[in-house]
Amino acid sequence: MEITAPLIVTIPHSGEKVPPQTPWLNALPEEVLMCDVDRYVDFLYEPTLQRLKIPFMKTEWHRYAADMNRVPEDVDASSVQGSANPAGMHNRGFHWVITTYKHQLMPQPMSLQAHNELVQLVYEPFHAGIRNLYQSLHDKGYKRTFHIDAHSMPSVGTSEHRDPGELRADIVVSDSKGKSCDPRFKDLVIAAYVTAGFKVGYNWPYFGGRVTEQYGNPSRDQHTLQVEMNRALYMDEKTKKLKSEEAKKIQEKVFFALDYIKKNLPTIS
Repeated sequence: MEITAPLIVTIPHSGEKVPPQTPWLNALPEEVLMCDVDRYVDFLYEPTLQRLKIPFMKTEWHRYAADMNRVPEDVDASSVQGSANPAGMHNRGFHWVITTYKHQLMPQPMSLQAHNELVQLVYEPFHAGIRNLYQSLHDKGYKRTFHIDAHSMPSVGTSEHRDPGELRADIVVSDSKGKSCDPRFKDLVIAAYVTAGFKVGYNWPYFGGRVTEQYGNPSRDQHTLQVEMNRALYMDEKTKKLKSEEAKKIQEKVFFALDYIKKNLPTIS
């Protein structure tokens, strides 16, 4: 893909493939298995990314098996045998033990070998892909890079979230509490989604994850934002099925937002 702007997008949670190391996931009903997956985010964003020639990275693997918005050290005694971290410290860490709706996922901790295999199978290729995207921008001559990490969120916070029972905005933009990007990039992204017709929140109830922490480094001119989209806009949250007509409208809004960002990046780069 020809690079035409110093912008990349990552989609770490839309994968649905279950690896052999986590066979317990295969026995779950779909409404539980897909409970915390960012289902359809790739469907909503990819047409725009292809059309605007914005490089992107996504994974095919299920986040319950290995979460790309965590690091391999985010495990505890309930997820990996022999971990020094106490049970409950990372029950929604690199391997998910329990869902945000309190469904039990892992019947027992996995072996250290299985953990290491998942790091090599899932984590390393995904993040190597991100590093390659950054390198391709640098090779193109861009010294300042901009990165959107695209996610989805429940429309209402659960008891396991910071905002239990709260209705959420259409979009939540997060920058690790001001640490992961130039504030002008944050302002641009918020303006883009607002102008596209979304109601936008900032740093609540999400502050950003490991992706924004790892790649957002303004001192190195790397500027990363997490962008969460409200699932009720395009899917039935109970059945996890796509609302086709609503999804088409969201795809159009996503194009408007990312086109707006791409066109206005020169003002801050």
